[in-house]
Amino acid sequence: MSERDDILQAVYQVIQERKNASADSSYTASLLQKGIDKILKKLGEEATEVVIAGKGGKREEIVYETADLFFHALVLLGYYDIPPEEIYTELRRRFGTSGIAEKASRPTE
Repeated sequence: MSERDDILQAVYQVIQERKNASADSSYTASLLQKGIDKILKKLGEEATEVVIAGKGGKREEIVYETADLFFHALVLLGYYDIPPEEIYTELRRRFGTSGIAEKASRPTE
């Protein structure tokens, strides 16, 4: 595991631990207990805030909002018990592959 992976894994572990915590004591526990629709709503809101920050072009806002997006993506992964390593594996699989070729290799819907 690289140093970059460590913080994401650490945050993911806390999210997993918060699944059993009181919703009154933890934002993460509260979000997880509200269910998938609330988690997805927050993830969408955070993605929109990243877009707005990107449009604004202020580095610190982009960093702040992207951290929020990453966190809420980790909450989604935690909800489904998908460890970050599975995402890293998928990214490694794609690394060095043309985006056009990768998209063409996906099954059609």
